[in-house]
Amino acid sequence: MLLQLAIAVLAILASAPAVACWEEVAAWYGINVHLLYAIAKTESNLNPGAMNRNKNGSYDIGLMQINSSWLPTLKKYGVEEKQLKDPCVNLQVGAWILSQNMRNLGVTWEAVGAYNAKNPALRVKYAKKVYKNIPEEVLSQR
Repeated sequence: MLLQLAIAVLAILASAPAVACWEEVAAWYGINVHLLYAIAKTESNLNPGAMNRNKNGSYDIGLMQINSSWLPTLKKYGVEEKQLKDPCVNLQVGAWILSQNMRNLGVTWEAVGAYNAKNPALRVKYAKKVYKNIPEEVLSQR
């Protein structure tokens, strides 16, 4: 289902393979593509080249702002830091992280909040930001 998301993704990443990546990753992990879009919008404003330094010395990489604390775990699965600069790899890793949260916390807004925060109050705040980035057309279909 391409809807408005596909148009937005095409405009930003400008390739048909990019749209296929979003759909394939969403299907593989059983996560709604609009939720992945909203997280990417919240994390990087859909900027695949985004980099962010954190106060604790860690840094966030790419579209889904994968935190450098994940690098040792990702290396065990054969994913190197440089690969996270590929938007499709980054999206897949972000979806994998979210799927782990959903496995542990259920398919809940708490799991979405855990993508960004360990603190329960900060999880709620983050989940609200993500919700606001779900396209209006999607929300109005409910």
